[in-house]
Amino acid sequence: MFTPTTTADEVATTFAKEIQGKNVLITGTSMNGLGFETAQTIAKYANLVIITGHNTERLKLSTDALKREVPGANIRPLVLDLASLDAVRKAAAEVNAYPEHIDILINNAASPLCPFRLTVDGFEQQLATDHLGPFLFTALIVPKILAAQTSSYTPRVVYVSSGSHAWGSGVNLEELEHPNEATYTGMQAYTQAKSANILISQELTRRAGGRIHAYSLTPGAILTNFVQSESARDELLKHGIITEDGKPNLNAPFPWKTISQGAATILAAAFDPSLNEKPGCYLSHSVENNAAVAPHSSDPVMAGKLWELSERLVNAKFL
Repeated sequence: MFTPTTTADEVATTFAKEIQGKNVLITGTSMNGLGFETAQTIAKYANLVIITGHNTERLKLSTDALKREVPGANIRPLVLDLASLDAVRKAAAEVNAYPEHIDILINNAASPLCPFRLTVDGFEQQLATDHLGPFLFTALIVPKILAAQTSSYTPRVVYVSSGSHAWGSGVNLEELEHPNEATYTGMQAYTQAKSANILISQELTRRAGGRIHAYSLTPGAILTNFVQSESARDELLKHGIITEDGKPNLNAPFPWKTISQGAATILAAAFDPSLNEKPGCYLSHSVENNAAVAPHSSDPVMAGKLWELSERLVNAKFL
């Protein structure tokens, strides 16, 4: 039904009935990004769309733009800095005070590739923002997600991973706990974080025992603000992803997509009812594609170890 060129609007039209009336929380919704595109596409159908950002000015720009684009949409901004565990706890407390439950959580926010940098909590920036922060946030608001469960509906948690997870060797648990500048590269940290997204989606599905379905996905290669970040430039150039002028390298061994084509897979993971039969699966091009997951990112033993270490590092029990 869907292809690599399917757009977010096409997926939303197909699953309009499934989106109708849902409360959806999307992290990382700066304009010119996948989260914003996802929010904009579902805003005319959903009951409530909660958008997040760590920068209050950019969050306001996104909020105002969404309300302008979809008058009457119920948009609620939430300040969420995933690089700070205290900030995550504060944002989660705000969500837990909402009167509404959360039908779908889309963990989309990610740090740009960057030089070695530690967060306030002493973790590496990318692994903190892309994995530990979302892990804690999801753990803390899981009662709100579980509250969405009915006899006919299972709530979902979606992790926006990347096909580049396969470029690395998987999550290094030692480096997650003890960041090592001597062995650090921006791309290596990114691939570890994206592997972690896949592993956690599988482990969350297993531990939830049918109460929550989690999915991970690759949106594809897209020229978003993530790719255009100045801190990522050298790393992306080195790997032949962009050209010297900062444009997509059309000779790279993968196709480039539009933002709408990338967001299509996020929407499929969040709303395609056929995926109820495939909890924990990985999607590409808006359809299930577990065959594309590297062995190091589908190992249930590693998933369990990563979960338990993450609980210890963020000092929170999850489920």
